[in-house]
Formats: sequence, structure tokens, C-alpha cells
Amino acid sequence: MAASNEVHITIPKNETDPDCKITDYSQRAQWLRAAVLGANDGLVSIASLMMGVGAVKTDVKAMIVIGFAGLVAGASSMAIGEFVSVYSQRDIEVAQMERENGGGEEEEREKEQLPNPVQAAAASALAFTIGAIVPLLAAAFIRNHKVRLGVVVAAVSMALAAFGGVGAVLGKTSVVRSGTRVVVGGWMAMAITFGLTKLIGSNGLQM
Repeated sequence: MAASNEVHITIPKNETDPDCKITDYSQRAQWLRAAVLGANDGLVSIASLMMGVGAVKTDVKAMIVIGFAGLVAGASSMAIGEFVSVYSQRDIEVAQMERENGGGEEEEREKEQLPNPVQAAAASALAFTIGAIVPLLAAAFIRNHKVRLGVVVAAVSMALAAFGGVGAVLGKTSVVRSGTRVVVGGWMAMAITFGLTKLIGSNGLQM
């Protein structure tokens, strides 16, 4: 009889399988993209708010105080909104798991992989704060009113270009087009806020 040539190969579990890491990388990319968008939101919101104040007030203290108030309010709003959104999504996914699996260790492992609402809220607030700090720092040490406004616009423009570039890399789109859209959008937001506030102030509503 011929000798048996069967070879038994033990296939390891999917710990090193690249396909197992696709979901993990996808989740990381989504978190990074959300962080970039949150930072961009904080940057544009607070810069526009400060430009609106600068349209009717020359005092640097007024710009900083109102900008800081906007930072706290915006970060809190982002955190609460993200917490509620992620918690609602988590409840829906947990209910779906219970209907499909009916409990057990597998269900517990799947629950552990779901997004954490507290972490999501903290990340959203932190991202907004990082973006909002840029115009605050840019305006804090400039006494001349016109120079201060110019420095804020310049600093915000550079930060917008950077955030737009990072978002384009994560989304695998054109860095130039994405950066240009983000910068132009930020300019429009600041210009509209400055112009409308200046118009209201010139009509006798200036404090």
C-alpha cells in the first residue's frame, strides 16, 4: 500500500487575517474624520462669532470673552448631541442583537465593540475645543483692532486648510479641492457674520 501523503495544516484563527482589521481601520477612520469635522466646526463657529463682535466692538476683551463663551457653549452642545445620538444608536443595535442572538457570550462580545457614548461625547467636545482655541489665541495678544482681525482671518485660514487637507486624506479625495472648499466656506461664514453684524450696528443697535 502506498503511504498516506495527507498533510494536516492548522489554520490559526482570524487574529492576523487582514480582513479582520478592516472594520477596525474603518472605525478609526470614522472617528478621525468626525474629529476633524468637529475641530473645523469649532474653528469656523468661534472665528465667525469673534469677527461679528469685532465688527462693532474694538475691545479685545469683548472678543475674547464672547469667543470663550461660544467655545464652552459649542463644546457642551456638541458633547450632549453626540452622547444622545450614539446612545440612541447603541440602544437600537443592542435590541437588534438581543432579537438575533438571544443572549450569550457572543452577544456580550458584540456589545463591547459598540461605540461608547461617553467617549464619543468627550471626543466631540475636545475636537470642537481644539478648533475654537485657534482664533482665541490669534486674537489674544494683538492690541490693534484691524491687525487683530487680519491675524484672526490668517490663522483661521491656515487652520482650515490643514483640517481640509486631513479630511481629504481620510476621505481619499483631492486635497486641493477639499482644502479650497473648506477655506472658502470659512471665509464666507466670517464675512457674512461680520457684514450682518456691522449692518445692525450701523443702524443704532450697537452696544
